[in-house]
Amino acid sequence: MPLALLKYGFRRKYKGDKYFPAARPLKDTYDVVIIGGGGHGLACAYYLASDWGIADVAVLEKGWLASGNTARNTAIIRANYLTPAGALFYEESMRLWRSLAGELGINLMYSERGHLTLAHSDAALRTSRWRAEVNQHLGIDSELVGRDEIAKLCPEINLSEEVRYPVLGALYHPPGAIARHDAVAWGYARGAMHSGIEIHQQTEVTGIKKHVGGSIELETNRGSITAGTVVQAVAGMSSEVARMAGFKLPIRSIPLQACVSEPLKPFLDPIVVSGSLHVYVSQSARGELVMGGATDPYPLYSTRSTLDFTERLMASMLELFPFLENAKVLRQWAGIADMTPDFSPVMGLTPISKYYIDAGWGTWGFKATPVCGKCMAELTATGKVPDLIRSFELERFGRMEQVGERGAAAVGH
Repeated sequence: MPLALLKYGFRRKYKGDKYFPAARPLKDTYDVVIIGGGGHGLACAYYLASDWGIADVAVLEKGWLASGNTARNTAIIRANYLTPAGALFYEESMRLWRSLAGELGINLMYSERGHLTLAHSDAALRTSRWRAEVNQHLGIDSELVGRDEIAKLCPEINLSEEVRYPVLGALYHPPGAIARHDAVAWGYARGAMHSGIEIHQQTEVTGIKKHVGGSIELETNRGSITAGTVVQAVAGMSSEVARMAGFKLPIRSIPLQACVSEPLKPFLDPIVVSGSLHVYVSQSARGELVMGGATDPYPLYSTRSTLDFTERLMASMLELFPFLENAKVLRQWAGIADMTPDFSPVMGLTPISKYYIDAGWGTWGFKATPVCGKCMAELTATGKVPDLIRSFELERFGRMEQVGERGAAAVGH
């Protein structure tokens, strides 16, 4: 039992420290303003203070802390991507994940389960083999496995050939993990605020102006703020905020739905993904099945849920796990995924000096939270793009040098 809880229980006059320091008034100027109080924005703020000693920072969040996609994702972490740029980027993120709970002083419920990407066709097997070879060449633990190995790793899965898409093999990634998404946001926020960084909730940016002197003026619903540097990290609304700043992003914003079942007795250890069936599933520490699939087929700025999604997803789930026919869906939700043409993020410089972008995360943003925060903090502090994110710069689309990750990110989660 935590010592703080024992003190609280046995001392009448004991007052525990507040998890977050008291909010401060919004100032007129800051060295750095981060637009977006989700995982990426909070991680950037935390590393600006811890790695670079920069604390005159304001994080502006139009809703409440981490109320956007950070609170609406399915919390899967992996590094088995297809391109060397993508695989190395996420492998560095996984390295940071393993020590993050100790660094932030909060239980993130980080749990390595193994990640199975099922192959239902010869083409899918070839792609899985390709990904495994790229991963192994880069020192990432990943391999192609057959049906017998799948049966050992996940004995509950239906390997019958009397189904629409029989399982032929899988890409197996042993370090695949899950974590508690809200705890990640709370940990980064607390660490940042204890370093002197301000987090302002219910503060929406409504306009952006570039001054002749080099500073950037942000109009908000609480007044104007002047910043020396601005970092945009607003998953789901990236195109709209960038438009206010005066440039365009190659992004389509599409709803991504998910749901959880009622708590069940633990039976599913690995994370299971099927691109052909458009389904992915893991089981939480509370026994809930966390399930999702592909993005909706049309652009939309909405987080509503649909019956059509649930029906399609449950059909796929029952093909893989037919014994779940009587399980109940407990709740359902949606986020907004910013999809780029090459299914890779947009990070780094923009046409506006001292205005940096962290966008285009589609369905794969949560797993990149630590490394993205590190890299964006380094860029903000030094003005130099870190080598790890150079491949993801906005200008790659003009040069036709895309980082094609569709085969590893479309329903990969």
